[in-house]
Amino acid sequence: MTEFNAVKATQTQQAPKDLGLSSQTVAFSHYNNLSAQLPINPESGELIAGGVREQAHQCFKNIKAIVESVGHVMTDIVKITIYVRGIKDLDAVDAVYKSFFPTGTPARTVVGVSNLLNNACVQIDAVVANAEGTPPTVSF
Repeated sequence: MTEFNAVKATQTQQAPKDLGLSSQTVAFSHYNNLSAQLPINPESGELIAGGVREQAHQCFKNIKAIVESVGHVMTDIVKITIYVRGIKDLDAVDAVYKSFFPTGTPARTVVGVSNLLNNACVQIDAVVANAEGTPPTVSF
């Protein structure tokens, strides 16, 4: 790492914490990388009851809380990765997705998986555009 690059890890009480194994979000260069969010209620620490729609909604609520905790908004998200246990459930996830991104959408990858932690139906991560992790540098 050079003197021009700085890494800034951030945590908020408004989203679940990952038992000390990772940060909720880490800013580096012009991006803030969010750890994948399971559909966990940050107050109870429990998986949200219900199906994929309810769980996707909680994942996005957690992402929104983290994004806002670092002074950004959902429209600053440039990349989303959705891990879904049942690819047939993507329509339900998409309906929730559209409610969080009504005026434009980030780049997106969807990955069908056979299993997720806590037997969740969905898990979502994001990348936010910013410049908080890197101080200004000399142009080349």
